[in-house]
Amino acid sequence: MSNQATCRKAPVAGRRWLALSIQMALLGTPLAVHAQQTDSSTNANAQTPAKSKTAGVSVGQSASSNVVNLNTIVVNAQKREQQVLDVPTAITALSGDFLKKLGITTMEDLGRYVPGVQVQVQSPNTPSLSIRGITIDDTAANTPSRVSVFQDGVDISSQSGSIVALYDLADVEVLRGPQGTLFGRAAESGAFALNSNRADDTTSGGFTAQVGNYDSHLLTGYFNTPVSSNVDARIAVYDNEHEGYIPNTEGGRLDGADTKAVRASVHIKINGNSYYDIIANYERDAPPGTDFRSALPNVYGSTNIYGAASLYGGNELGIRRKISSITGLGNFVINDAWTLSSTTGLRRYDSDENFNASGTQAPVLQFGNSQGEHQISQELRLNYDDGGRFTGFFGVNFFYESGHQTVPFNTNESSLLVAITPLVKQLAEGLDGGKYLGLVDDLFGSPSLLNSNYQPNLSETTFPVLGTPLNPNESEGYTNYGSSRSYEFFADGTFHVTDSFDITAGLRATHEQIWAGYQVYNATGPNAAVIGPAFAELGELLGLGPLGLNGVTAPNDIFAPTNGLLTNSVTNNSVVGRLIGSYHINDDTNAYLSVSRGRRPEDLTFNVNAAPELGYTKTTLPAEILMNYEAGIKGSADQGKFAYDVSAYYYRYTNFQSQVYQDAQYLTVNSGRATAPGLETSLQEAFTPNFDVFLNAAYEHARYGTPAAGTPAVDDFEGDHLRLAPDVTAAVGMNWSIPLNNDYLGYVRPSYTWRSKTWFEDGGNMETLTQGAFGLLNLRIGVTFDHQHWDAGLFADNLTNKKYLIDAGNTGAEFDLPTYIPGAPRTFGVSVSGHF
Repeated sequence: MSNQATCRKAPVAGRRWLALSIQMALLGTPLAVHAQQTDSSTNANAQTPAKSKTAGVSVGQSASSNVVNLNTIVVNAQKREQQVLDVPTAITALSGDFLKKLGITTMEDLGRYVPGVQVQVQSPNTPSLSIRGITIDDTAANTPSRVSVFQDGVDISSQSGSIVALYDLADVEVLRGPQGTLFGRAAESGAFALNSNRADDTTSGGFTAQVGNYDSHLLTGYFNTPVSSNVDARIAVYDNEHEGYIPNTEGGRLDGADTKAVRASVHIKINGNSYYDIIANYERDAPPGTDFRSALPNVYGSTNIYGAASLYGGNELGIRRKISSITGLGNFVINDAWTLSSTTGLRRYDSDENFNASGTQAPVLQFGNSQGEHQISQELRLNYDDGGRFTGFFGVNFFYESGHQTVPFNTNESSLLVAITPLVKQLAEGLDGGKYLGLVDDLFGSPSLLNSNYQPNLSETTFPVLGTPLNPNESEGYTNYGSSRSYEFFADGTFHVTDSFDITAGLRATHEQIWAGYQVYNATGPNAAVIGPAFAELGELLGLGPLGLNGVTAPNDIFAPTNGLLTNSVTNNSVVGRLIGSYHINDDTNAYLSVSRGRRPEDLTFNVNAAPELGYTKTTLPAEILMNYEAGIKGSADQGKFAYDVSAYYYRYTNFQSQVYQDAQYLTVNSGRATAPGLETSLQEAFTPNFDVFLNAAYEHARYGTPAAGTPAVDDFEGDHLRLAPDVTAAVGMNWSIPLNNDYLGYVRPSYTWRSKTWFEDGGNMETLTQGAFGLLNLRIGVTFDHQHWDAGLFADNLTNKKYLIDAGNTGAEFDLPTYIPGAPRTFGVSVSGHF
């Protein structure tokens, strides 16, 4: 612990120097180049910014524009460039211009504006991604994903490495519904595609700088230049930091940010329209700890979960994460009809996090989460389009990933014994019809985790009856391992039956080898456990055999021993696909009907056996299967000034996997069926070239269905809400540009995001672990000048300072100590940006 804290404190000065250097370089470069151009040119007109693959606008249009067309974003969702109108699936494409105008620089920001999508980030290491009510937030290395994230065509869906900074992007495409045909096995419920701006043959650059409350600063920028007649280069940087919204009385602050990232890319023209892009990414995250807040009072006696926290661990809480990757993208024109595309990806991430799971000042539940993974992927795809009735592609994909997650646990057993007393009583209630409940009450009483002075209650120094001294520094832990290797063949094509009616069909066949491992590291020597072995001994004295609160944990307190590495593996073959019929009602309207199948691979788990039986049972849960039935219509009207996209769908889920507490053991189980009918809509109207509005909204009824047999813990789940699946979400915004005088243009950009009641735990819905309906109001106002090359403005997020939760329950709930994570308060500041 202390060594980790020392390592964290040492680089502060170096990080600040690095941040200052980046800021000076970015601010200086565009100013210097712009000055040179002004001196050498009589008209002083800046060059066009770096090319983006999004033509047209998403929110707003320059005052000088005479024509507004909202429906002109070009996407690559179907592995070929198409207008959004022509893509027969539910897709939200947000241009880089939209992201910049609304100040969207994180995945969590993004999730508030896309219908049917939730993104919740406890830390960069532990995100939750949800599309249409289906959530993935298990960070174990051997847990397959349900929602995929692609960065420049490369799968980065591994949970702890999937959250990255959003900067210098051409667009973000969010596809809802199973996308296995297009994006592979991880896209069971949908996919995020993050597409960066590529190097081109212009000399251009730009920056955005922000400063605000909570000692925050944000700096992004890029510089693009041709290197030779056939080679172009681009570099972009990102620096985002704030001290943390919550003071911690035990040291430091909580819920802060500290992310620095750089991206370098090279565009190589080969001949004709053939090219090869090389993109290198590096990101470093070092925020302070997450504010897991208990309902118990802090050291001042306050139970206000939005006020100061008292989290034991102080400055040692926090995360260090590094991500590096290299991507190669090739496009080789064979002839007028055929093109070969190649996507190569190499990626690695490492992270180390310390967190207080109890949310209190007691030294009771101190956990770590150290993870590492490396991956390699290669895809080759042949695209066919001769201008006739058929267009399509087929190809092969290889993907390999291998990772691990180590979770160390440290506790003062005096606090731990107090904390687990309610669980001991629950265990006693289930033994011989509650025969031993009175004995447990007599032995353990009803102690409080904190004393009357709001300090940790450390009065328990020995285990009842046995009198064994408790250890103030017990530690144990586990590591899970996971690797997968897949070989895939895919094909997808669209046949234009008539000029108006198209049929699209696709499939992806996968051969996959999955391996999982699990090993517990026992408490030994000076860190040896007392409580777990004492329960085992007490059970023997009562003639019940060894007891425990998570199986028989002796010689540990909370993790049952594995006595070495447990392994499991499976090899499978699977097919997912889609079938779509689309009808172009006219040039501006497209309607479609589709059915698609998503699949999450088998989950290899190691479930602890119920006491008094020792050890674990290897379990291979069946693959989750998702069937999606969908109808939609999208188009534009009023000469392109009004754009709309409406879709209705029905999800039918089988073999839905959940974690439950059953018979004094934590198990991953097949909880049966789930369903999620829903409706999504995106509307946008440009009333004038200077005034437009948008509305994104979704309704989803995501509920558990018929429970699986043989799992009593989920018998009462039927009809319960799924985690992070509010019934209604909405986002509305406006962009109003106001001509002032000469070359000055003012703007006002309010936006409001709203979601209905959200449940934070799967099944067994508890009112105490919910967030009621709430909305957040954001506002950006400012002025542009010099042909909109410069922008100065003010911004405020959560303008009304709404108090809300982003999560509840968490690890502490497993010990009858649920914790709550408050959302960001009101933040505000000033921004300046420029480009040339």
